[in-house]
Amino acid sequence: MAPIPTPSAQPDDAPDAYVGLDAGDAERLARSRGWTTVRAVPPGAIITMEYLEGRLNFEVDHGSVVRCWKG
Repeated sequence: MAPIPTPSAQPDDAPDAYVGLDAGDAERLARSRGWTTVRAVPPGAIITMEYLEGRLNFEVDHGSVVRCWKG
């Protein structure tokens, strides 16, 4: 029988640390800290809200991160 796969661990990182950063700089920083998926969306965007381990979401307004959350 094949082993049960375990999801990769997501980085131990505080999303609030990205708020106020330039969107490009925030994405580079997140990837360097181990986030496998980084999603940037404009304010009020309609997005799927399924939780995805290893994903970091940025709400970006005028080129800056105004909100950030995991999943």
